[in-house]
Amino acid sequence: MKSIALFTIMLLLGSLPAHSQKRLTSETEAQKTERLAWWTHDRFGMFIHWGLYALPARHEWVKNHERLTNEDYQQYFDAFNPDLYNPAEWAKMAKAAGMKYAVITTKHHEGFCLFDSKFTDYKSVNTAYGKDLIKEWVEAFRKEGLKIGFYYSLIDWHHPDYTIDSKHPQRVEDAGKYQELNKGKDMNKYREYLHNQVRELLTNYGKIDILWLDFSFPGETGKGNKDWDSEKLIKMVRQLQPGIIINDRLNLEEFADGWDFKTPEQTRVPEWPEVNGSKIPWETCQTFSGSWGYHRDEYSWKDPKQLVSLLIETVSKGGNLLLNVGPTGRGMFDDRAIQSLEAMGNWMKFNSRSVYGCTQAPESFAVPENTLLTYNPSTNRLYVHLLDYPLQTLRLPGYKGKVKYAQFLHDASEIKFSDAKSYMVNGKVMGTNDLKLGLPVTKPHVSIPVIELILE
Repeated sequence: MKSIALFTIMLLLGSLPAHSQKRLTSETEAQKTERLAWWTHDRFGMFIHWGLYALPARHEWVKNHERLTNEDYQQYFDAFNPDLYNPAEWAKMAKAAGMKYAVITTKHHEGFCLFDSKFTDYKSVNTAYGKDLIKEWVEAFRKEGLKIGFYYSLIDWHHPDYTIDSKHPQRVEDAGKYQELNKGKDMNKYREYLHNQVRELLTNYGKIDILWLDFSFPGETGKGNKDWDSEKLIKMVRQLQPGIIINDRLNLEEFADGWDFKTPEQTRVPEWPEVNGSKIPWETCQTFSGSWGYHRDEYSWKDPKQLVSLLIETVSKGGNLLLNVGPTGRGMFDDRAIQSLEAMGNWMKFNSRSVYGCTQAPESFAVPENTLLTYNPSTNRLYVHLLDYPLQTLRLPGYKGKVKYAQFLHDASEIKFSDAKSYMVNGKVMGTNDLKLGLPVTKPHVSIPVIELILE
């Protein structure tokens, strides 16, 4: 099993050979593996989308969806006063849910800054609240031992020099009209603004573990790496914060080190994502409901079992889960989000061993019906997650001779196992190498029970 464990460690840390590409730095794959090691171990983080859009409370893209002008949107800046904001409570809830890192929107597409930037007046310091929201947040989350991540929108619908494009609230159908619309706007000035603000974020708040930049949409009426000067930007980021981890939305796919991890959004990937034939580090960002920002009247909320299943499935394919909360305009988590976090925390309290440090199981272990597998290459333990609790017996196909001991993870109670009887299918003998686990009739009182197999 040692060779399998070594191979899986390489998968876990993303150190499989990379396809030959252009590079922006001299970092080796081994050095990247070391830089990402904490992140690939921790697996579970909190995303926080918060801004002026919490006041209209009908989607974080409300300015875009309703074609609002800066003048229309000003009422939310004037009214913004999150008087109940207590980031220490947020941090405690994230930690209790089993999350190990957090990423917050320092500025979303609306252009409003939650931090005290010297390059704009459109910031929380100039609202009725009067404080740097990010400074308080960083201090609170660091105190709870969580790693710190900043989201920063490359897009800015408020800045006077940000040119109108196909994603802008003042977009038009006729592509030929954009030149006229953008008279007097200077993207060079906005680009300088963008770089200056990223420099502030990576200079004024100590060590930053993750930078989440969002997003590029290249094309005739879009924006890509040239608009952001992405090469210069990412070099500055790595110079200011050498250990930082950066997402993949700068439109630098041509460079092997133009990103650290892929970010499939609001989707369940069918298998571990690959680039040029190699498995790569990845993280899926997901919401509790259908929106990222606080949405008062949105009710398509996932139930606790769906959320736990989402986390397990992500880890079972070698990925991380970044699960989003959209605080209210007064600075509180939605009650529905609090309940979901508590439910995940209840499961993680007893079963986190099947998440932290785990990854996709070696191919030599078949996935039993109605289960998900995760594997810890350091401890050589396999975790069988029972999505649908079986009736007294669970058959493990091809596991004969591979298991030393079996137990429920939540209470460490032994599970007896024995060689399973073979059976016939179309005249062919099947299942000669299967194991049979004897399970109690009553399902354990956890949403998704986990069986821990200590392997030979």
